[in-house]
Amino acid sequence: MPYVARNEATAARIISGVGALFALTEGLYILLLLLHADQSNRFFTFIKGFAEPLALFFPGLFHTGNGTIDIILNYGLAAVFWLVVSGFVARMVAR
Repeated sequence: MPYVARNEATAARIISGVGALFALTEGLYILLLLLHADQSNRFFTFIKGFAEPLALFFPGLFHTGNGTIDIILNYGLAAVFWLVVSGFVARMVAR
C-alpha cells in the first residue's frame, strides 16, 4: 500500500507544479506588459501565446480606468485562480 500512496503524492506534486507554472507564466506576462517589453520580440510573443489562453475569462473583467491596475487585476486573478484550482485538485488526488 505505501507504493500507491507514493504515486498519489507524486501526482499531487505534478499537478501543483503545473498550476505553479501556469501562475508563473501569468506573472511573467504581467511584468512584460508593465515594463513595456517590445511586443514584436519572439520571447514576448512566446509568453503571450501561453499567457492569454491561460487567462481564460479574466482579461477584461475589471475596467478601473487605469491600464496598469487593469493588467494586474485581470491577469493576477488568473494566476491566483490557477494556484487555487491546482492546489484543490492536488489535495483531492493525494487523498
